[in-house]
Amino acid sequence: QVQLVESGGGAVKEGDSLRLSCVASGGSISTYGMGWFRQAPGKEREQIAGISWRGGNTFYEDSVKGRFTISRDNAKNTVYLQLNRLRPEDTAVYYCAVEVRAYQYDYWGQGTQVTVSS
Repeated sequence: QVQLVESGGGAVKEGDSLRLSCVASGGSISTYGMGWFRQAPGKEREQIAGISWRGGNTFYEDSVKGRFTISRDNAKNTVYLQLNRLRPEDTAVYYCAVEVRAYQYDYWGQGTQVTVSS
């Protein structure tokens, strides 16, 4: 069974950058799409980025497009999310997950906290 562990979050100032990592163990994610999600205080979880199994196709939610970049290194069984020009409204717990079938995600990680202050 695959386990995902997110890391790289922290407390930063507006305009700063972070790189989040999602490392899989217990199985390969190389043939699956992957997604990044976030949940802000008092808000529902939302998907903010996705990447196809080979990395050739990506998508982003409008609020992060142009600021965040999703990538993957299948040899390392790892997915990344580069967060640039962070805003206070980006404050949330960030999760990764496996696209086990089209538009269906499972094997959620524990999340990593990103806090952005003005």
